[in-house]
Amino acid sequence: MFPVPPFRLVQVMPMSIVNLVSDRRRTVAAANARFWGDVRDAVRAVPHDYTSGSLGRAVLLLAVPMVLEMGMQSVFAVVDLYFVGRLGSEAVAILGLSAALISLVFAVSMGLSMGTAAMVARRVGEGSPEEAAAAAVQAIAAGCVASFVIGVAGVVWASDLLMLLGATPELAASGRRFTAIMLGGCVTVTLLFMINGIFRGAGDPVLAMRALWLANLVNIVLDPILIFGLGPVPALGLEGAAIATTVGRGLGVAYQLRALTSGNGRVVIDWRRACLQPQTLLRLLRIGGIGSVQYLVGTASFVGLIRILAPFGDTALAGYTVAVRIIIFVLLPVWGVGNAAATLVGQNLGAGQPDRAGRAVWFTARLNTVLLGVIGVIFVIFAESIVGLLATDPDVVALAVTCLRIVACSYVFWGFGLVTVLAFNGAGDTTTPTWINFLVYWVVQLPLAWALAGPAGLGPSGVFVTVAVCQTLMAAVGVVAFRRGSWKKRVL
Repeated sequence: MFPVPPFRLVQVMPMSIVNLVSDRRRTVAAANARFWGDVRDAVRAVPHDYTSGSLGRAVLLLAVPMVLEMGMQSVFAVVDLYFVGRLGSEAVAILGLSAALISLVFAVSMGLSMGTAAMVARRVGEGSPEEAAAAAVQAIAAGCVASFVIGVAGVVWASDLLMLLGATPELAASGRRFTAIMLGGCVTVTLLFMINGIFRGAGDPVLAMRALWLANLVNIVLDPILIFGLGPVPALGLEGAAIATTVGRGLGVAYQLRALTSGNGRVVIDWRRACLQPQTLLRLLRIGGIGSVQYLVGTASFVGLIRILAPFGDTALAGYTVAVRIIIFVLLPVWGVGNAAATLVGQNLGAGQPDRAGRAVWFTARLNTVLLGVIGVIFVIFAESIVGLLATDPDVVALAVTCLRIVACSYVFWGFGLVTVLAFNGAGDTTTPTWINFLVYWVVQLPLAWALAGPAGLGPSGVFVTVAVCQTLMAAVGVVAFRRGSWKKRVL
């Protein structure tokens, strides 16, 4: 009646279950071992061909050091805020106003860096490292010229620029030296971004990560010493924070230049043979120039939001500054995942594989959405505890908590918006995201923020709601535009 005796069934079934569980455990253990092995390879800069093989592994190898790199960039902002916050709300307000000006430097630097990364990635994907090095030289030259012009203007007109943003004459006078130091030393910002763009485009994100780690560690050490004084070093107050940040970034740039000439990466520059190539430089300026406009559009909108908040007083500015620093602290690492997609797009287009480039974008977009969704929930629940780490004034804390919770509700949509915009840039198409930014930030965000904060009577909360709405709109428009596929035909 039974092909196997009943007592044997009782013995066989438990053993089958045990074997199944054991096999499952071995599979999970093997997967974990592969994952952590890939993480180690990513941090150790193990060479990899990003135009073939597992797409998930390629994203991981690029994203891990890029996330750590951008994490260090976000720590810059939070460390300064942590120490400057001990000087009072006026100092934090100056920091916020100056940050709006520095963000213009960031916009120019990121735009040029974006064009640099796209060109280098395309040349590396094509198997032309010499042309990638030539593009890198043009990028460094362009960065030096741009930062010189901005630096001179910042030193000469520091007070006027602060007042243009809505600062009172007294506040502008107090923040003049801090702003002059930050803008005067902007060459360190520009070159840090430009050269890291070279590393990312080449598929050497570990070198970019190390440069920012060095810069940030120096800033962390110098900040409390120069701000509050130590031994023979006098307390420089707010100006000490500017000096610490500039020195830290300067040392990071020194490391970058050494890495470019030492032959440790895929792009190697021989300064004895370096020369300007007008055609390459013009191509870079065209792509990077439009990219700079792209970020200037967004940055100008941010400056406009600061201007809308200024009439509500120093407390509103300080609260918004604290919340924005926390938001950036999270977004910059997530931006690193998006940069991985940009590199994959550039290199795979160079290798003639547009379909693989597209799959990389959707893969990283879904990953970013999950990460930001989890972070958004954490921000909503623990906003007061998080803000309390950076601010002590009850009114400032209350405003920052409100801003953080409102903006965090839109986090789940930011993943697709970030990745699709960066993917366009990775393909060398900086025009499309520039128009997207113009639509979202100028046509919608500024008028809506003014209307909600003023006529609608919501005050600062109206600005916070606007930010959440517009980032959601950015994601929707970005996805629709990317699906059209025009980026696949971009020629560099």
